[in-house]
Amino acid sequence: MPPKKRNSGATQSKEMKPTAENASPEKKESPELSLKKHGDKDAEFVTLCKSLHVTDPVCDRAWTLWKTVQESVDEAADSQKKLWGACLFVTVTDMDATCFTLTQVLKAVCLNVKQFIDLVRKLDVNLDTISTKVNSALSRLDKKYDVMLALYQRFEKTCKKIFNLTSDGKERETVRTCWTMFLLAKGRALQMEDDLVISFQLLLCTLELIIKRCSPDLLQPLYKSAISKIQSPPTRTSRRNQSKTKSRVVEPEVDVQLLETLCKENECSAEEVKNVYQTSFMAFLESMDLSRSPDFPQVNDVDQQYEEHYLKSRDIDGRMFFNGDETVLAPKVKISQVERTPKKNLSDEDGVLVPPQTPIRAAMTSIQLLRGDLTSSGDQPSANLVTYFKHCTVDPTQDVQKRLETLGQVFSQRFGQAVGPRCVVYGRQRFTLGVRLYYRVMEEMLKSEEKRLSVQNFSKLLNDSTFHTSLLACALEVVMATYGGIFTHLLHVCFPWILNVFNLTAFDFYKVIESFIKADPTLSKEIVKHLETCENLIMERLAWRTGSPLFELLKQEHESGGAEQVETPANFSQPLQHNHTAADLYLSPMRPGLRVLPPESSCQTSSQPASQPTSQPPRPLKSNSLSLFYKKLYRLAYTRLKMLCSYLLSSHPEFEPIIWTLFQHTLQHEYELMRDRHLDQLMMSAMYAICKVKSVDLRFKTIVTAYKNMANTSQETFKHVLITEGHYDSIIVFYNQVFMQKLKTNILQYASTRPPTLSPIPQIPCSPYKFPNSPLRVPGSNNVYISPLKSARMSPGIMTPRSKMLVSIGESFGPSNRFQKINQMVNSSDRSLKRTLDHGSTPKPLKRLRFDVDGQDEADGRLVTNGACFTITVKERDCTCVHKSEKTFFSFLICVKSL
Repeated sequence: MPPKKRNSGATQSKEMKPTAENASPEKKESPELSLKKHGDKDAEFVTLCKSLHVTDPVCDRAWTLWKTVQESVDEAADSQKKLWGACLFVTVTDMDATCFTLTQVLKAVCLNVKQFIDLVRKLDVNLDTISTKVNSALSRLDKKYDVMLALYQRFEKTCKKIFNLTSDGKERETVRTCWTMFLLAKGRALQMEDDLVISFQLLLCTLELIIKRCSPDLLQPLYKSAISKIQSPPTRTSRRNQSKTKSRVVEPEVDVQLLETLCKENECSAEEVKNVYQTSFMAFLESMDLSRSPDFPQVNDVDQQYEEHYLKSRDIDGRMFFNGDETVLAPKVKISQVERTPKKNLSDEDGVLVPPQTPIRAAMTSIQLLRGDLTSSGDQPSANLVTYFKHCTVDPTQDVQKRLETLGQVFSQRFGQAVGPRCVVYGRQRFTLGVRLYYRVMEEMLKSEEKRLSVQNFSKLLNDSTFHTSLLACALEVVMATYGGIFTHLLHVCFPWILNVFNLTAFDFYKVIESFIKADPTLSKEIVKHLETCENLIMERLAWRTGSPLFELLKQEHESGGAEQVETPANFSQPLQHNHTAADLYLSPMRPGLRVLPPESSCQTSSQPASQPTSQPPRPLKSNSLSLFYKKLYRLAYTRLKMLCSYLLSSHPEFEPIIWTLFQHTLQHEYELMRDRHLDQLMMSAMYAICKVKSVDLRFKTIVTAYKNMANTSQETFKHVLITEGHYDSIIVFYNQVFMQKLKTNILQYASTRPPTLSPIPQIPCSPYKFPNSPLRVPGSNNVYISPLKSARMSPGIMTPRSKMLVSIGESFGPSNRFQKINQMVNSSDRSLKRTLDHGSTPKPLKRLRFDVDGQDEADGRLVTNGACFTITVKERDCTCVHKSEKTFFSFLICVKSL
């Protein structure tokens, strides 16, 4: 175990000149490293410590750590110094010492960020070397680097479109100042610098300021024309003269036209960027005394202030990205992971190549889609939803409005606390989008229930506060995940943050997830997967927290003698099919075998089965929500166990069903072992127990090493396990003191000649959810698949891979014979035929593309059926087919399987 943490506040770094190379994070006096005290250590190690300005206690503890891990790590001749750097980082993090920054230690040991983080994690050879504190620091640095790298890559591409190259390199100094100023603005405006979208919006604000204040000669025509109308010295003079008037606050001149140009070029919401400018960026300019000055920011001043911020944060020097420093180099992608589509020379008529889906572009596209989908949805209930409210025995309208008002204030304030003090307004924006989605999904749910039950009175459901809060929380999670993009899981406001904000239990939130997905077919595959991940987190650990209603349901089930009916083992082999909706789950329990009734009728005696004798005692109530939860829990548990067994027990396949039987027994009969613990802790314990009684040498160290390679795992799962109330320890201690003590008799049965009957293996679907956008095969065709695009408002270019030829509706497609070539390409098995789209001789006629429609006119590329038309646009591997009628647009993505 690591030594107890010590406070090193009395020993701080010596004051140095403020440079990224040698400056210490704190400009306070501290004793120099005493070389005489460290004669027992390697001289090069002491030299490294001295160069990083560490104190004597840090040096001693880092050396002790090194001696602990020295024999367990693979050490090459040139890696010893790198390992020393890792040991020093672990030590200063545990001791809260302010000796050096991450960039300084990276330079000292010649590693980049990703290499260093991987190296530090490798020190955890005995599972107790890396503390929770160090692991959290590594995770924070990792995600900060990922976000910063994505921002800089986008910044670099954007600047190439804005600034002209000059012979004296003046534009490079301008770009450098812009990047440094952005880093400073982000550091001051955001509490947590991991919000990709707000950070990017701040970057656009910074670019706006730099563009309008730099020399016009540095700008390319688009941006030079955008700022030409605002060069108005009299306006500035007038504002300066009015600055003494208290009734009017002097604000920085926001060039709306320029900002909108930047937003359009970067597919970003101009409305949101303006809000960021008026709140966060404007306050930053005031703090820099730049709001009233028309001059270009002083380079040295900006650089010095960022230097101070960087040294205080003690992590990554963002200026290194601009310098192309090796410490922040992007990890090299293996050739197998890179798309191998051949490049093409496209003519003008082929349209525009779709740019690659970078993290920022993907986030902007998703946000644009979400906002577009919710444009028609208002902030108030629709007429149909109001009708449902009116049909209730008790009208829920006022309660719904009051709840939204209260939760809206709570959400915005908590968002501001998490992201930044001036970010409350962004929280309100996202809450507004969430409310629109909440109303829309609620209406679709009620329509579905009306069709299923033939009733319109849903008073009990619509007056259930937990249902409304859960539905709103799910809508907001969709919004937050959309804004987070691929970094959603890294955000400080990622799930289960929303549960804490609304004081909502995970088990109640789980009830709405599946119905939410089914009610909104416009959800992207990424969002559906995110919600599925949230559901898995709930089943793994969140639903098992003390105070969860899950325990009360289990208690009632066992007291009524229904312990065996939580999920009948015989049903494991059956597909996960059910007709339960959110209404069933929130109004559960219900009598088994009864038709699902409208809420008001669920207690009527006339609904009892006619075949049941009146003298028979009533059967105990069974919870639909509990039954469905356990069905999904068992399938998740077995999936994870199967994966771990494939890593560790491939030579003993017969052990898997035995381990599963013990695992399943524990979940069903000893569910209290899950309280405030993780599903995987029971899984690893069950595996170790069976291997132990079967005399197979499988140690916990081996198990957790394999476990770390599984997806969506954390080392906290096996390092931080509840032993007794308030006391946590490793998985080994948990097994010996808790798991084994509770299940000893049961475990030993597996070593007898009459072991327990094996539990059936659950049937594992690829995913419990059907993605609404999954391709479907076109009837009569073996190589053509179609699936609906998410929104007809979006250009097909956004939804189509970049390596393909693209034409949007309304754009020129060129000669009509191109459609004939497209059909020939799609139906041909000869890949070389694709090359003749633009060059080469005319190929031999082949079969036409079959859509099973009434008629087809290849001359103009239209497929005519019942007065509607289909216009085809094609790229190398897919084509977009848009069905156009008078009032409605339906979009389909045609995937050509054979290419």
